[in-house]
Amino acid sequence: MRKVNRILDPEILTVGFARRFATYKRGTLLFSDKERLKRLVNDTTRPVQFIFAGKAHPRDEAGKTIIQEVYKFSHEAGLENRIVFLEDYDSYIARRLVQGVDLWLNHPLRPLEASGTSGMKAAPNGGINLSVLDGWWREGYNGSNGWAIGAEINNGTTEFQNEVDASSLYQLLENQIVPLYYAKPDGKLPLAWLQLMRESIRSVTPAFNTQRMVKEYTEQLYIPAAESYENFSRDGCGAAMHLSQWKTQIRKDWPAIKISDVQIRNKDRQSILVGESLQIAARVHLGAVDPQHVRVEAYHGEADNGDIRNPASTVLNQTGRADGDGNYIYQGAVPACASCRRILVSCRCMNCV
Repeated sequence: MRKVNRILDPEILTVGFARRFATYKRGTLLFSDKERLKRLVNDTTRPVQFIFAGKAHPRDEAGKTIIQEVYKFSHEAGLENRIVFLEDYDSYIARRLVQGVDLWLNHPLRPLEASGTSGMKAAPNGGINLSVLDGWWREGYNGSNGWAIGAEINNGTTEFQNEVDASSLYQLLENQIVPLYYAKPDGKLPLAWLQLMRESIRSVTPAFNTQRMVKEYTEQLYIPAAESYENFSRDGCGAAMHLSQWKTQIRKDWPAIKISDVQIRNKDRQSILVGESLQIAARVHLGAVDPQHVRVEAYHGEADNGDIRNPASTVLNQTGRADGDGNYIYQGAVPACASCRRILVSCRCMNCV
């Protein structure tokens, strides 16, 4: 801690990164281009300092390796006075970091971030978020209360995605964040930065708090769970036994289900314009499964190297039975775009579990 106190400067832009060190959190992303990082942190007029802290799960060897790498980087020549790793991370350190940093950094690999609560805690304390649009920041970012790393698309392999996001991170720091922090038109205060702080506090604090968490858990989970328990317990647990039997039968019959044929029934299928509809008919083999227990959909969107970007789905309606061997015809109209089909389980009693 004596070394930390000697190195850290309260007048320098301070960036915090503290969390559980799992591989998808990409704890070493900042060090992707160390020479570029050295130029950034050692700028004579606009320096930057980074504080890292965190722990890995006791059985997460990959996470432990990331911590070792960050610690090693923090002692390299050119970084040793601008990168600090705080050991023995606990709630005491966590509270002081979210209270003390200017900028809170988070760059998980999309779409693996479930939440990212540390950024929610930094905002009410005046910390501004710099994060990938994933987890809570996907909802919290409004374009004027922080910064978003990269775009909401996945760029092929993990390695290439890391390169793209690291480049975006460096560009944001160099071209927007650092200049804004050190811009003091009156010679005293970074007025634009303070405005961003106020917008971050205003937009994040009322929307991301314990009151909302308890309310939504109660309304969306606890009350429905209590109602489900009551429904399944009624009449000697009849509904529960029915659901169990239904699931067992579906698991047995599901492997035989298949989409055996799909037809586009537009007269001129080669020149369907955007905004028009594809008239789709699908022959579906359900075997022993009752049609009321499935939902057939057309899954469609913009084609993107074998994937579908911005996907949507359209329910196809059963319009007839092809024969007596468990084959059915489903039809519907979907927007003219790249598409595929899918079948989903559908049971009224599933709404209560």
